[in-house]
Amino acid sequence: MQNIIILPELKELIEAKEFDVIKEIFYDSHSAEIAEQISALEPEEAWQIIELFDKHRRAEIFSFLDLQMQVDIAEIIERNKLVDLLTEMSSDDRVDLFKRFPEEKQELILPLLAQAEREDIRRLAEYPEGSAGSVMTSEYVAIPDNITVDEAIRRIRLEASQKETIFYIYVINEKRQLIGFVSLTDLIMAHPSTRIKDIMKKDVIYVTIDEDQEKVARKIQKYDLIAIPVVNGNNVLVGIVTHDDAIDIITQEQTEDLEKFMAIAGAHATAAYSKTPVLTHFKNRAVWVVSLATIGLVSGMIIHSFENTLMNLMILALYMPMIADTGGNVGSQSATVVLRALALGEVTFRDFFKVIWKEFRISLLLALALGFLSWIKVVLLSSNSEMPLNFSLQQVGFVIAIALSLQVVTATLIGATLPLIATKFKLDPAVVASPALTTIVDITGLLIYFTTAKLLLGI
Repeated sequence: MQNIIILPELKELIEAKEFDVIKEIFYDSHSAEIAEQISALEPEEAWQIIELFDKHRRAEIFSFLDLQMQVDIAEIIERNKLVDLLTEMSSDDRVDLFKRFPEEKQELILPLLAQAEREDIRRLAEYPEGSAGSVMTSEYVAIPDNITVDEAIRRIRLEASQKETIFYIYVINEKRQLIGFVSLTDLIMAHPSTRIKDIMKKDVIYVTIDEDQEKVARKIQKYDLIAIPVVNGNNVLVGIVTHDDAIDIITQEQTEDLEKFMAIAGAHATAAYSKTPVLTHFKNRAVWVVSLATIGLVSGMIIHSFENTLMNLMILALYMPMIADTGGNVGSQSATVVLRALALGEVTFRDFFKVIWKEFRISLLLALALGFLSWIKVVLLSSNSEMPLNFSLQQVGFVIAIALSLQVVTATLIGATLPLIATKFKLDPAVVASPALTTIVDITGLLIYFTTAKLLLGI
């Protein structure tokens, strides 16, 4: 059960050196809950609390902190204490932290680690960022296929405390190639004298070492796996990616896509908002915003070119925001659903015409509904407006409704098209879709609006 203590009280206890009280408060709390409550402290204060626990629990709490906080703590603690932490951490968490150290610090730390940990760090650090190899752990259980269930259980009992998960036990041949797997349930239910090869499942779901981490996470999600094995080009088992890492990957990718979709540049780290300086936030946001604002000057030029149309019928100015907002909304909806379908692998660029045809039909239905509503809105809201002698309010309302309907169709198609084209040219669809979408839809919307009014009303 979580024991909640507010930050000011926690700081007061630290200042008063009431560490026994703090330990008692946190004693029955989950390590993740402790990490969450100390994450807002200064690194020195957080470490004082982490040190209250034994070395295994210490590493566990430390691993639940966000990566930047881990780096900050690693900078202030003694080298031997950092080595103890790294030794106790899981291999994937350990290498993530190690890669954030400057090269000089890495060279100082490596010789102090045991050979097994050194080799593990060197091997995992070689894999490209964002690949299955970069997020996998080497803490898995593998057994040959020619031993009995009884022998397998004895091996697992010896190795279990050092492994991240033992629910799946992977079966390998003499070349360490992956040939099957058994679950812990299979072993418990089988007769002790049964050979592993007689109960193992051969249809293994696996990923390759250079496979994109998001695809790995989606596979774990798709097949409801607790872990998925990672093999190299020779089908040799080299690690596993666990479900908790898959959740972290999906969260990271969603954060990245969301921020890119909102035209935010820079590193897209989760849980780093409060620790990111104001100037960094400014740099991340300013580039796209300034660029799009500059391109947006085209909208002003369009309005200026239709100045006579506006002067002859000022009511048109009242409904410009409605046209722009409606186009932006339907375009964003279309872009969002297509982006999601692309991310989940439901569609690719090959489905271009299929997607466009579907979105076109959707846009027609939306155009009919929104066009009719906009006509009613114009007639009701502008009933007291003075109109030029040769125009009726119903006529003007009809023209605005036609323009809005055309805007709905074009904005929907633009929203669907941009992500698909981005994938064709190997660009990030999230980056291309949203920042460009708003500007393009605004420009096309104004062109459609004024051109429709000019052609149908003859002004």
